[in-house]
Amino acid sequence: MSKIKIMTDSSVQLTEEEIKKYDITVVPLSVTIDGKTYVDGVDITRRDFIERMDEGSDVPKTSQPPIGRFVETIKKLTADGSEVLGIFLAKSLSGTIDAAKQAAQMVPDAKVVCHDSGYTDRSEGYEVLAAAKDAQAGKSIDEILDHLKKMEDNMYLEMMIPDLTNIVKGGRLGKLASRVVSMLNIRIFLQMKNGKVLVPKKGRGKKFTEKFNDMLVDQLKELGDQVKQVGISYVDTLDDMEKLAARFKEVDPNLDILIRETSPIIITHAGHGAYAVMFYTE
Repeated sequence: MSKIKIMTDSSVQLTEEEIKKYDITVVPLSVTIDGKTYVDGVDITRRDFIERMDEGSDVPKTSQPPIGRFVETIKKLTADGSEVLGIFLAKSLSGTIDAAKQAAQMVPDAKVVCHDSGYTDRSEGYEVLAAAKDAQAGKSIDEILDHLKKMEDNMYLEMMIPDLTNIVKGGRLGKLASRVVSMLNIRIFLQMKNGKVLVPKKGRGKKFTEKFNDMLVDQLKELGDQVKQVGISYVDTLDDMEKLAARFKEVDPNLDILIRETSPIIITHAGHGAYAVMFYTE
């Protein structure tokens, strides 16, 4: 039985320890600020990106990895006869998976399967980790994909965006955002489900954010021990996220909570003050 190696993109939220432990290959996306392009996680950190974004004259632009980078990565991973399972951020957010598929066709002797996670950040990370653990346990790619699809149906990705400037300029919310951005102090509750970006609610000011946080706490209470892990990813609100995590711990002291800055890819579109809470039920 050939070995299965896991490949993903840099919008994923994984710790360095997880990447090393499960031998995960992360292919970086790129971001461009005022005409200068940086490779995510290679020549710009998440903290540096926020600072340079603020200094830039316009909203940064993001781009999927070049096909050549994927080709090089696939050749390296399959040189020993291994199979590759690539798990990428939702196609609705990026053409990264299409670039990976094109690259795989350019390495005809390699067995590569590319899977749309339907999510990004820690939600994508949960799928990548599950796939890596399954691969180490000797499961086939078909078995791993069946597992991922079940996870996707039980995945939660809920995000608060208090400043719509970036997301409107980036065109990610289309006509809806264009209508609401002109209203004073409007914030949106954004949700992802199986690749679809939804906006269940919008509201004004901090009270709307407080209600969003209350909703998250109530969800965890209702779901109980079906939730074992929670990811909190943020742009520039660490103190607030630690307070939110403390509220989650009051619901279940045993929750495994990971709090980390999100990737430049997400920061570019979500903007300042944004944060997301992600978990899945077992």
